[in-house]
Amino acid sequence: MRPGTFEPACNPVAQAVLMNRAGTDMNIIVGLCVGHDMLFSKHSEAPVTTLVVKDRVTGHNPVSVLYGQNFYYKRLQSVMLDTGE
Repeated sequence: MRPGTFEPACNPVAQAVLMNRAGTDMNIIVGLCVGHDMLFSKHSEAPVTTLVVKDRVTGHNPVSVLYGQNFYYKRLQSVMLDTGE
């Protein structure tokens, strides 16, 4: 982050415009919020596909489950499940 400069980090419309200017043939969304991915897709001139969606279960780091089993499974084990009994 650089104060005083343009930051497209959480601006899906600006991100799409930048990709349009770059002339991309296809855009792959990784880690945008649902809603932001819709805005990006709407403004993208190239076809768009979503590879990874941001989620709250993994602390907004959904690919963490690919790094190793410890993060995701330990978190699941620490949550009490209602079994209905």
